[in-house]
Formats: sequence, C-alpha cells, structure tokens
Amino acid sequence: MQPVVRTPLSDQIRQTLLDGLIGGRWGPGDRIVERQVAAEAGVSQAPVREALRELAALRLIEFAPNKGARVRELTQADLREVYVVRAGLEETAVRLRRPPVAALRAHLERLHEAASVSEQVRHGVAFHREIVRGAGNEVLLSVWESLGIEVWTHLSIRLLRTHALENAADHEPLLAAFERDDPRVGVLLREHVLSYAERGTHT
Repeated sequence: MQPVVRTPLSDQIRQTLLDGLIGGRWGPGDRIVERQVAAEAGVSQAPVREALRELAALRLIEFAPNKGARVRELTQADLREVYVVRAGLEETAVRLRRPPVAALRAHLERLHEAASVSEQVRHGVAFHREIVRGAGNEVLLSVWESLGIEVWTHLSIRLLRTHALENAADHEPLLAAFERDDPRVGVLLREHVLSYAERGTHT
C-alpha cells in the first residue's frame, strides 16, 4: 500500500486564501478576517494565522496594528522585483545543468493546447519549473518556489492588466535554444522572464 500523505491544515488554508486572491474574492486593501476564514473552513484560527504569515512572506498580504491582515496593493515595481529575482534564479539553473529537452517539449505542447488563461499560466509555470528542477539543486528550486510564481502571474494579469504572461509563442525560441544547446540560452531565458515584468500597465 502507498503511504497516505496528509496535507497540513495551514497548507490547505493557504491554498483556499490563494484561490480567493486569484479569483477576486479579496482585492487590494480588503481585510481578511481570521475568525471568518476559520469558521468557513471549520478549523481553529491557528492554521489560518500560519497561512496568513506565509502569504505575508510572499508579500501578498500585510499586517497592520489593530487592523489584522489586508491584501497588499500590487504595483508594477512589486512585479519587477519578483521577476528580477526569478530571472537570476533561472539563469543560474541552466548554468548548473541543462534541463531535459523532451520534458520541456511536453510542457510546451500542453501550453499550445491550453484552453484558458488559467491553464496557460499553469503549463507556462510548469515549463519554467522544469528548467529550475533540471539544475538538480534543491535549494535553488526551493527559493524559486518560494516566490509564488503562479499566484503572482495570476494577480498581475487580473490587477495590472498584463497579458497572459505564459504563452506558447514566447516559449518556442527558448525550446529551440535548448535543443541546439545554444551557449547563450541563459541570457535568452533571463531576457524572456524580464520581458514579462515590462508588459503591465496601471490601467
């Protein structure tokens, strides 16, 4: 028998909160009430508080004295800071070790087939996760995951009116560069990631 893997309560609550942020239940400036979230989930406030702290570490929410947790205002500067770090991590990943091209091709095929923005984001992020995982460095992968790439992408599309940040056409040149083992692929990857941070508007 396979061992049963139980997801910690705080992880479940964090995902619920992320779904609410992505789906628009809470917008910039909105208060997230611990007691209300706990009651809806049928849990104590402790795992809700822990999940909120994790989202604060992602800079998605902020705590104010006597006001509790509120959703942060997302700005173009916030997005650029995240993508600058992400670009550096991904460039470092390909310098350590090249990812499996067949796996990248499979992710790109799914990206071509994506029927919604949500699917497009998920498969685009999976393409980049494969690049970072391919480096074989768990610390690098952990730091990359800690940036919350998928949720930042969703929020930038919804709040900053950015284009669907992960689309197939933009990834074709990257796959081609990996296939021919282009020595400049790290630079191309960095420029590819940073280009997304410049596509948002404030309208």
